[in-house]
Amino acid sequence: MSKFQEQRKLAAILAADVVGYSRLMAHDEAGTHARLKDVLADVVKPSIKRYAGRIFKVMGDGILVEFASVNEAVQCAVRLQTQLDQTARQNDGDDAIRMRIGISLGDVIVDGSDLFGNGVNVAARMESLAEPGSICISGNVREHLGEDDDFDIVALGPCHVKNIPQPIDVYQISCDQASAPKSVQAWSIDQDIQFCKTPDGVQIAYATLGDGPPVVSVSNWLTHLELDFQIPMRRELARLLCPDHQVIRYDARGSGLSDREIDDFSLDASVLDLVTVLDALGHERVSLVGQSQGAAIAAAFAARFPHRVNKLVLCGGYARGRRMRGSIGQIAESDAFITMIREGWGKEIDAYVRMFGAFFMPDANAEQLSRFTNLQKSATPPENAASIQLAIDSIDISSELPKVKAPTLVFHVREDARAPFEEGRRMAASIPNARFIPLEGRNHVMLGNDLSLQRFLNDVAAFLKD
Repeated sequence: MSKFQEQRKLAAILAADVVGYSRLMAHDEAGTHARLKDVLADVVKPSIKRYAGRIFKVMGDGILVEFASVNEAVQCAVRLQTQLDQTARQNDGDDAIRMRIGISLGDVIVDGSDLFGNGVNVAARMESLAEPGSICISGNVREHLGEDDDFDIVALGPCHVKNIPQPIDVYQISCDQASAPKSVQAWSIDQDIQFCKTPDGVQIAYATLGDGPPVVSVSNWLTHLELDFQIPMRRELARLLCPDHQVIRYDARGSGLSDREIDDFSLDASVLDLVTVLDALGHERVSLVGQSQGAAIAAAFAARFPHRVNKLVLCGGYARGRRMRGSIGQIAESDAFITMIREGWGKEIDAYVRMFGAFFMPDANAEQLSRFTNLQKSATPPENAASIQLAIDSIDISSELPKVKAPTLVFHVREDARAPFEEGRRMAASIPNARFIPLEGRNHVMLGNDLSLQRFLNDVAAFLKD
């Protein structure tokens, strides 16, 4: 198989085309060309940049754009059509630049900076079906959108389109001046923060959101009850579960609002923190969601207290820390990372920010990295972060995993640089009847525009609902 054939990925593709371009050019060639250049520079390109898109093909009066996220692609399209509508109202409507837009989600072939394949073809067909000033999306795009977006989505039914053998479910989004997409950041929370004390005298801060069967987001080394929702993965998980569950969050010892002056950061101490929070709330049985090192804590709790766990979700986890994987190289990497923490934790120095970002979220932009650095700085001081990292790297719960009795879902991103994919696979293989779901991507801390994040959220919601 050639290298060209092997380079494939899943992407959201936006196809946009100017309405009546030939007519406009025949009427006023120079004026139309100038207006189109202005629209591209002032409206189209800034909107695409805002939603992290990439133009990979320009075709005179049309463009093809790649997005990592379906939601970002749709929000970008709505913003474009809204701004173009406003421009048309302010100027001569007959000569205004208007567009049709189509969006699809599909597998594409990567050839240098260009993309080919069914995902691109379907987007072009969606665009051809759209009314002027509107957006047509394929059925799989519709599945990723919520029901509370600030725009109307109308089902057009299955449609046969050129060069696509099977009919495609098509939906149309109508946009006007009032149709501005909601910001994913706009979610207010009203949480009641309380404290409990562990048997070894550590004050642990915890908070609850929503009502229903309890689900615990198991704490890891980067938590802060007041700042956690700067991380999209944590915010969206809480927002997803709150309507039907009581979501329990807490700050691990040494971080956030919990006691900072701590000597014991061991796995046993971390499990003790979780036990103390559950006892304070009076919960005998809960479901657990553990991410990163929180996955090891959640799995250890489930193994030691099987009667207290309904369901178990693990993401980006590992049973063995770096120092326990039988590799001198892994131990050296652990030492190097701990040194980097002591020297660069929470600093705004670009070199440190980029190094931490390369481990946790290599696809993050400058704003996302800045938020992550701010959380680092606020979550725990450098000396605690280094001690916590040493404890994390010394974890080994391999012998405990076969004792887990709860139904378990294990997720892992294939190119995770912080927690190797193989460690996630080993975890799933060691837990009886666990289901393993590989996720595409590179980010250990999944970003809001990661397609894998939506897959993770959907599967977690379905698993906990059953």
